[in-house]
Formats: sequence, C-alpha cells, structure tokens
Amino acid sequence: MRKRFLLLNVVFAALAAAAMPSLAAYPEKPIRLIVPSAPGGAPDILMRALATQMSQQMGVPIVIDNKPGGSYVIGTMDLVRSPADGYTLAYGNIVSLATNQSLLANVPYDVDRDLTLVGNVLRAVNLMVVNNSVPVKNVSELVAYAKKNPGKIAFASDGNGTTAHLGLELFKSMTGTFMLHVPYRAATAAITDVISGNAQLMMANTPVTGPHVQAGRVRALGISASQRSPAYPEVPTIAEQGVAGFEVVAWGGLVGPAKMPAEVVTRLNAEMRKALATPVVQERFRNLGIEAAPSTPEEFRELARLEAIKWAKVVKFSGAKVD
Repeated sequence: MRKRFLLLNVVFAALAAAAMPSLAAYPEKPIRLIVPSAPGGAPDILMRALATQMSQQMGVPIVIDNKPGGSYVIGTMDLVRSPADGYTLAYGNIVSLATNQSLLANVPYDVDRDLTLVGNVLRAVNLMVVNNSVPVKNVSELVAYAKKNPGKIAFASDGNGTTAHLGLELFKSMTGTFMLHVPYRAATAAITDVISGNAQLMMANTPVTGPHVQAGRVRALGISASQRSPAYPEVPTIAEQGVAGFEVVAWGGLVGPAKMPAEVVTRLNAEMRKALATPVVQERFRNLGIEAAPSTPEEFRELARLEAIKWAKVVKFSGAKVD
C-alpha cells in the first residue's frame, strides 16, 4: 500500500511538472520590445543595439515596435495592456517612470501598480547645442544673450517631460532667463529644426546631438553632467561655466507589464546584463557617448522613485508645463 501511495505521488508530481511552463522553455517565440519614441532617436538606437545582442543570446527575435507620442504615454499604455508573460517589454526611462507623474495632469498608469521594472540599462548625458547663427560661443554668452533678448530663443525638445525639456527648464530657472519651449514628436525632427534655424537651442542626449556637433552643423556649448564626458572632453560642463550645481542625467531600461513571473524577470535581467557586458554593445554605447549602467529590478525601482521626487521639485519651481 505504501509503495502504491508513493508511486501515485511520483505520477502526480510528474503530471504537475509537465503542466507547468518551465523557465528553460522561455522564450519560445519572438519578443516585442516597445520603444515609446520615433525611429532614429537615442532610445531607438540604443534599444536596437541591446535587442540584437539579447536576441542572439536567447535564440528568438526581439522585434522593436516604435510607438511615439504623448510623452511616452502611448507606448507605455500599450505595454500596460499587454499580457504579463514576458513576450512584450518596453523601454522605460526618466520620462515614463519619473517626470510624467508631476508634469502631466492625468497619467493613465501607475508605475508601482501597472509596471514590472526589469532593470536599468543606460546612463546618458546631454549636449547643449545652438544653431551656428546664434552669436554665442559658450554658456555664459548664452545667458547674457538670452537676458538681452527674452523670448527670442526657442529651444527644441523631443517631447514634454524629457531631459531635453526639463533640463532647459531647470537651466532657465537657475539663470533667470526666458526662452520658449517647442516640443517635437521626435528628437530627429527637433535637431533638424535647430540645424535649419527654426529653433535656436537644444540640449539632448549625445547620440542625437553629437554627430551634428562633429559634422559642424551645430555648435556645442556645454555638457549636462557634473564631469566632462570622455567622448567629448573638449566640451566643458554647464556647471563649470557659471551655473553651479547644474546636472541633468538621463537613464532608461527594460520594463514589463505588472505581475510578470519572477523567474522571467530574473532571466531577462541576467540576459540584459550579459548583453551589456559584451564588447559589441559596449563599443556601440561608447561610440554614442552612452554609459552602460545595469541594475537589479529593485535598484531600478528605487532610481525611478528618487528621480520622480527630484523632478517634481524642478517642475514646481520652474513652472514647467505641457505646451
């Protein structure tokens, strides 16, 4: 009788194991990676580099799906409505995970309730650039020119709530200047208008601005980090040019819908870290002036929490709003 009982237990255990999806089985089909911005911008370029390497490691295609618009809300809501099975992921960053909370009147998702944070991927600094016809060579001259010509300078951004937007709102509040904000749906469109002179100023991630600085199409005035960038050592920081304490650093990583299985999150975080450590991805990031900055899911959530607090203060004292 005892042997029969043990045999039945073994059979039931085997049947239960067969009915449960195993971690080894994931992934079994292509993964969709939503990038809530237009093709050609910094998030798109960087996520494609990461996705290509992760796809090779995991043995399934990782397909980029660009969903621009609405300050990252459109793409993020697509993710929120998707099954939490690990086959739909998205790029989540300082906009979707932090600044939207204080900048937008009605955010249709809650970071803690509706999203699973897989891990941070990158850290990026911004280059402040001007159209070549603007008669300034450095930040001090920009401040002086803006004060003499209030409202004459229009600064472009890749959308409300991005570091290109709020970084310059912070700059305005710290320097006592008045400049007009012109938001675009994509960074590529914004920098194109700065080059043409339809807008005069922009402060965006180095993958967007750097190539145009190197080609002489725009002039670099300063870097947004607290220290000079190894990729642009000749460009002084904005802080060292008289705006003491100024620092703006963008970040972003992988997120999923709420309640993703813990083992899937662990697998994705491990594959993300492995990909970021490869020479090919590191070189791609380095060439764009981006720092790979992998984190645990817990560290990523804490980063988002602290940055939401920081930028809420910036929005409040700068008077930034959705235009």
